[in-house]
Amino acid sequence: VREELISRNVARHIELPACEPGEIRPWSADEAMSFLQAAKEDQLYLAFVMLILYGMRRGEVLGLRWEDIDMDARKLRVRQQLQRVRGQLRLGPVKTRAGNRDLPIPDLAHAGLLMRQEQQALDRVAFGRAWADMGLVFTTRSGRPVEPRNLVRSFRRICNDHKVRIIKVHHLRHTTASLLKKLRVPPRDVQAILGHARASI
Repeated sequence: VREELISRNVARHIELPACEPGEIRPWSADEAMSFLQAAKEDQLYLAFVMLILYGMRRGEVLGLRWEDIDMDARKLRVRQQLQRVRGQLRLGPVKTRAGNRDLPIPDLAHAGLLMRQEQQALDRVAFGRAWADMGLVFTTRSGRPVEPRNLVRSFRRICNDHKVRIIKVHHLRHTTASLLKKLRVPPRDVQAILGHARASI
C-alpha cells in the first residue's frame, strides 16, 4: 500500500483465532519435596534445588560461576546464562536487566554448594590435564558445561522413576512463585527473587 502497488491491504480484515494458552499446574510443596528427595543422588541435584528454591531459569542455573558465589557472605549473583545458540553452547547475559540479581544462600543451598565443590575437586584430580576449567558450578565430570537438554532428560527420568507428576522444567518458576505467594512473601520480593521486570508478571 505504501508503495502504491495495491490500493488497500486486504489482510487488515482477517480475523485471527483466539490464542488458548495451555493451563499451567505447578507443583505443590509436597510434590517439590518428593522430587528433591528422589533427586538426592543425581549429579544435578543442586541444580534442581536452585531451580525450585530461587525459580531460576535453566540457563541461569547452568551458567552460574563460582566467582558469582560468596560463601562467607552467603550471597550468589545471577549475571549470565548458558544457552545453545545455532548449535553451540554459549555463555551470555541474562534474559533481562531485572534478571541481574543478588540472592541469599540458605542452609540447603549452602550445604549443596559445599558438596559440589568437593565433587568438582575430585573430578579435577581424576581428569588431570583433561579437566576443562570454565569456572562453572555445574559441569560434566570433565569440567565442561552441562548440556541444557541433558538437565531436562535427568529431570524427566527422575520424575518417571519415582512417580512424580511431570511438568516442564520452566514451570518450576511457577512452582516457586506459587510457594512464595503461599508463604505471603510480598510481591516486590517475589519479583526480585524471580528476576521479573514487573511485579505484575
